[in-house]
Amino acid sequence: MKILRPLLLILSFAAAEAVAFAVPDSPLHQPAKHPYFAILLIAVTVIYFIAAVAGYLTKKKKEEIIEEPLFYRAPFLAGVILFLNLLNIFTVKTAIFPVLYFPSLDRVFGTLAEDRELILKCIAFSMGILVKGVLGGLIVGFFMGLAVGFSKKAAYWINPIIRILGPIPSTAWIPILLVVFSQARSASTFIIGISVWFPTVVLTSSGISNVKNSYFEVSSTLGAAPIHKIFRIGVPAAMPSIFLGLFNGICGSFVALMTAEMIGAKYGIGWYVNWQKEMMAYSNVYAGLIVIAVLFYIIITLLFKVRDRVLGWQKGVIKW
Repeated sequence: MKILRPLLLILSFAAAEAVAFAVPDSPLHQPAKHPYFAILLIAVTVIYFIAAVAGYLTKKKKEEIIEEPLFYRAPFLAGVILFLNLLNIFTVKTAIFPVLYFPSLDRVFGTLAEDRELILKCIAFSMGILVKGVLGGLIVGFFMGLAVGFSKKAAYWINPIIRILGPIPSTAWIPILLVVFSQARSASTFIIGISVWFPTVVLTSSGISNVKNSYFEVSSTLGAAPIHKIFRIGVPAAMPSIFLGLFNGICGSFVALMTAEMIGAKYGIGWYVNWQKEMMAYSNVYAGLIVIAVLFYIIITLLFKVRDRVLGWQKGVIKW
């Protein structure tokens, strides 16, 4: 039965295309310029089967074909298309859902094409803030974590600061930061840095503290310098914990980024969603949410790729 998985995808695709072209739209919905939903389904399905055929030609055994990721995901893709098909029926075809808050899928996906210049500009703006904030928070948190993990004197002065300032939500600093910084972009960067700094410093120091003392004793016996003990023994051994802190920090930075942009930014994908909501353009709101989901999914996926490469011996322990 597993060999029939692609058939489910074909049936779901055919049903969605039939509804899109054969069932008339409700007059209550504003018509879209093009049938973007149907075009997207065709493009996704064609790309899927081209990739599936390419994978089939490179596999020799039936078991390898069945376990191919694209082949394995066919029922899930069929379910996604079925869900979108039902949503298409309840919105543009029958107007069962409120027209204002549930626009047609053609208008939602059409926004991604027709408003792409502004969306790309907002993505570039958001990524600029996110990269600066994450790098700043990561660097400060990493070195503070090293100091706390390796030095009792540093821990004496730094730990109270971490315990007092760390638990405060990064977004709670917005009223103060908007006064301290002359530009909202700088304030947003600082907010993201704080959200990354706290989990990074805590888990880095925790990882360093949990390294077996015997490792350092052996290195001392072999004549290792203090700098080698830190970066050749302590940091590699604590790397799983450091990556966990970075993962938590980046996830928190997404929330901080969206909140900061909705309050004081002039551009950015969070600003775009909030602006379109105020304009009651919910097709643009949903398009912005799709961009946010895809963008952050790509970032987390890349982070796990880096993690699996750096920590090859731990590959598969935490999956994404």
